[in-house]
Amino acid sequence: MAGASMKDIKLRIKSVESTMQITKAMELVASSKLRKAKERQERCRPYFTGLKKTLDDIEAATSDFSSPYQQRREVKKRCLIVIAGDRGLAGGYNSNVFKAAQELMQGDAPVCVVPIGKRTVDFFTRRGVEIMTTEFAEAADISVADCFTISNMVTRGYREGQFDQVSILYTQFVSMLTQTPVSEELLPLEASGIKERTGAESLVLYEPSPSVVYDAIVPNYIAGMIYGAMCESVASELGARRTAMDAASKNAAEMIDDLSLRYNRARQGAITQEITEIVAGAEH
Repeated sequence: MAGASMKDIKLRIKSVESTMQITKAMELVASSKLRKAKERQERCRPYFTGLKKTLDDIEAATSDFSSPYQQRREVKKRCLIVIAGDRGLAGGYNSNVFKAAQELMQGDAPVCVVPIGKRTVDFFTRRGVEIMTTEFAEAADISVADCFTISNMVTRGYREGQFDQVSILYTQFVSMLTQTPVSEELLPLEASGIKERTGAESLVLYEPSPSVVYDAIVPNYIAGMIYGAMCESVASELGARRTAMDAASKNAAEMIDDLSLRYNRARQGAITQEITEIVAGAEH
């Protein structure tokens, strides 16, 4: 009986050791990808910051400026872009996003969703929520071009009155241990509030008109917002996965220590029993 128990414990130790090797490897991979994700985010930020400044400059240089992207109307329907992961093993990353999405969807106005990530598509499909497209089900494969495609789709829908508000829900990377789901309203755009400029800046001419140039830039700006949210979400998922795998590796190490102690006790018990049997046999 003791021998069988020792064999079971030994097999269990090997199984846990194999699992720990996998979790350790996943932790290292996540750490490597996280560094690249943060670098990518930092590289693209100046371009889209420049777009935002251009929008503000156009608005400030035009006394009677107006744009359909700034017009607020009664919200009869909302569009929500939700970014989550393609798979699990990332702690509460996906569940936190979906919990925040359910809170955002509360209200009288119906909601249509642009899901990004396999888990996002599955979540909203199971709940019967209107999905605009499943073309972006692979979050890992989303490129800058895909972000422009999404932007063109939602800005066109907003202009045509298919929905009256566009928001994006993603996970903000705060630190390696903290990732927070946040939502931002993409459309309608807030007026910059910058007063009309004077001097050389006020002499800038926009052809064919400031409003046309502004409306042409808005989809690119929205695409930048989506891409920035994608970078934040990818970094957050990798950070959550690294933390989860690190915790799993530590738990596996503790299990191995506990099983090793049990194995040694069982082995010691077996040896003691054998000695007792030998001594008892010698006495007879």
